[in-house]
Amino acid sequence: MDDRSMHDHSGWEAVVLAARERARSRQTLMIKRFGLSGDVQYHWSMDDAQITWSRDGKVFLTGRLTMIGSVSLAQQTWLWSWANESLPHAVLGDIERVRQFGEENSYPVLPWPSFNYDQELVAEARMVAASVLDAEGLWAESMEDTQLHFVVNDLVLAAERR
Repeated sequence: MDDRSMHDHSGWEAVVLAARERARSRQTLMIKRFGLSGDVQYHWSMDDAQITWSRDGKVFLTGRLTMIGSVSLAQQTWLWSWANESLPHAVLGDIERVRQFGEENSYPVLPWPSFNYDQELVAEARMVAASVLDAEGLWAESMEDTQLHFVVNDLVLAAERR
């Protein structure tokens, strides 16, 4: 979708509002249900698309990561992960569904490979991506002048893996 003039603005606002509420409630539930506050450490890897949380050196929770995009603070741009050829295949998950959802519903920010950084637009894109990907939560990491944005799915307690 290259025509940036086509955009269902009222539809986009409704999708963003629903996605924001969904993400907020799921994020709160994830943190509360799994005790992801306080003295919790985590380790994540894009190579195997996994995140683990531990306490006192013992892993108690694992999840699958899907990278949704990144922000270059130096260039002030957002880049969707589906448009980033340098990423490991595993961390892309089902991100292509987000691009397709944008094309099918005339929400051009989703199928644009990148766009100028605007904090609110990035937040909206993240929330809608989380909704489309049925995420249990959102995760972000900041490194120097780059922000990496992920959704988290398939959370499993260590006791349940046995």
